[in-house]
Amino acid sequence: MKIIYMGTPQFAVPCLRALADSRHEVVAVITQPDKATGRSNKLQESPVKMLAKEYGYDIYQFNKIRLEGVDTIKELDADIIVTCAYGQILNKEILYAKKYGVINVHGSILPRYRGASPIQSAIINGDKTTGITILQSGIGIDDGPIITTSELQILDNETYGELSDRLSHLGAETLLRALDMIENGTAKMIEQDETMATHCTMFKSDYGKINFNNNAKDIVNMIHGLNPSPVAFTYINDNRYKLYNAHIVEECEVSQILANLDANPGDVVVAKSKAGLIIKARDKYVSIDRLQAENGKILEAKDLLNSGKIKVGDRAFCE
Repeated sequence: MKIIYMGTPQFAVPCLRALADSRHEVVAVITQPDKATGRSNKLQESPVKMLAKEYGYDIYQFNKIRLEGVDTIKELDADIIVTCAYGQILNKEILYAKKYGVINVHGSILPRYRGASPIQSAIINGDKTTGITILQSGIGIDDGPIITTSELQILDNETYGELSDRLSHLGAETLLRALDMIENGTAKMIEQDETMATHCTMFKSDYGKINFNNNAKDIVNMIHGLNPSPVAFTYINDNRYKLYNAHIVEECEVSQILANLDANPGDVVVAKSKAGLIIKARDKYVSIDRLQAENGKILEAKDLLNSGKIKVGDRAFCE
């Protein structure tokens, strides 16, 4: 089939690579405009654009595709449009511009986690499994009929970045299967069960404030679900720290370090370069494994503790 591919972040790269190496023909790639980054405001190309340039594909970038891109898309000789984390909402003119419409590569097993943050949400909510859904796109948000799915186990203490990488490769495999089903007429287009639908939104930078009066598992899930973006954070003695990796420490393990376990949520109970940084949560203890002080580098907790900035008896945010 002749395909217009729409995608932007690293998550969308394996799908484009798979299409390029398949029997299908990519006639054009559409990605988000280059963005100014850093203090110098240097323009940064999207990962999808960088790969598309390697393959020599025609590349289109629209600030508002619904206003600027409709005529271009209609003129392109393609059978289907494939989207994967493109980042803009498509209107009816685009959705129905090609013979097979638009299909989307989504990072959850729909109808669970419709919306912008399915991978993060699965980790934050402590799900054991997730996966990829290939669906026919319609006017609603991720509510179109399902073509096919692939399931994946979420690993213990897996971060958003790690899970996203695994799902992106699974998405590429699942996409090729879906295209075969569409082309040979075996795609069944199963309608979603609206009673089972859940929705998720984009997480903003202020979302991930860690409250140590919560359960340890919820804290660890939040930290991993927001790594590498937008990154969880907390305050220890009014100093802000970004938190990247953590794990639950059972009371029996802490008792080998401490003689007195009479701690309140938020108490820093261990702050040693060898033993690490351990903070009391509501029910158990949380070891903060990697973190970043304000204006500092991301460090292993044991390395940061050498500075002496965090000590036993200090208080992490708790309310």
